[in-house]
Amino acid sequence: MSRLAQTHGLTDVQQEILSTVRDFVDKEILPVATELEHQDEYPQDIVDGLKELGLFGLMIPEEYGGLGESLLTYALCVEEIARGWMSVSGIINTHFIVAYMLKQHGTQEQKDHFLPRMAAGDIRGAFSMSEPALGSDVSAISSKAVRDGEEYVLNGQKMWLTNGGTSSLVAVLVRSDEGHPEGTAPHKSMTTFLVEKEPGFGEVRPGLTIPGKIDKMGYKGVDTTELIMDGLRIPANRVLGGVTGRGFYQMMDGVEVGRVNVAARGCGVAQRAFELGVRYAQQRHTFGKQIAQHQAVQFKLAEMATKVEAAHAMMVNAARKKDSGERNDLEAGMAKYLASEYCKEVVEDAFRIHGGYGFSKEYEIERLYREAPMLLIGEGTAEIQKMIIGRRLLEEYRFQG
Repeated sequence: MSRLAQTHGLTDVQQEILSTVRDFVDKEILPVATELEHQDEYPQDIVDGLKELGLFGLMIPEEYGGLGESLLTYALCVEEIARGWMSVSGIINTHFIVAYMLKQHGTQEQKDHFLPRMAAGDIRGAFSMSEPALGSDVSAISSKAVRDGEEYVLNGQKMWLTNGGTSSLVAVLVRSDEGHPEGTAPHKSMTTFLVEKEPGFGEVRPGLTIPGKIDKMGYKGVDTTELIMDGLRIPANRVLGGVTGRGFYQMMDGVEVGRVNVAARGCGVAQRAFELGVRYAQQRHTFGKQIAQHQAVQFKLAEMATKVEAAHAMMVNAARKKDSGERNDLEAGMAKYLASEYCKEVVEDAFRIHGGYGFSKEYEIERLYREAPMLLIGEGTAEIQKMIIGRRLLEEYRFQG
């Protein structure tokens, strides 16, 4: 393990899992990540390797064939994987959000039906909240479900669906007014549906179309798509938890896990940027000595390492808080905000250390420079995190005047 970003108090099992994942990253991901990213190629061999390691079932309870590990273990694994290639961590993130939502909120029949196959990696999960005109305002969701006998008919367009093509199960948040009279608060009239589909693009089941991959600046390899529902019929027993109107709370619970994940990804990318920067600084010579010997570069390295450590500590704290069963939206928001911002800054400093070579596609830092901005947006922008943090602080520090 690197000397930066150590986590104290881990069990022998956790340490063994992390050592295995780190070896896999060093041997199977880092050597091919930049080439696959430039080609925007789905990393099938890497995903198959993760499946063999059992990582798709890392947090799924043992009774369903998973490893039954904690969110902390998962977050530390994500940190290692993102250090190799952030897109791979995105592939497992959405899968785990859906698995977590099923574990926490699903009916027994839903758990029995989905979780064993999700643990084996035979079913890959994706979740969908955003819409083309939505942005950060989840209450403005316009996709709708209407009851028709023992089924619901879903119509609408969703956006920014990670794993949209490769997934076979999508948790979709839509508006459902059934049983919720006019004037009901928007967040109380939303429902999460478990939508099974065939992997691929085009019409993947009657009434459901995945148009194709969205071409992105970075975060390549992983498929990011739209999802179009046009008369999509879903059985009533595929309402998550079996009751309508709880979708917003279920999704927000999942997003807290997702925010810890994004924080972990930011930590992993920042660690890799620091590794690249400190290595290059000892290889490149100017004015007769290593650039690492110049005070200006040493200052950058010091700032970068400190940011890596701080982000890692906040991410670990947020994961442990969630594992304890306590509310962690404050800690998850802080960790996601800090880790994504620090990641951007550390990557940019590593880019500056590389000088002109950082602009070349031959150097790995060029890829990281395009990947880091996604973390500023994923699972809620910095502004959304600040709103969450501010509101929670006012709850905790309410002035009694």
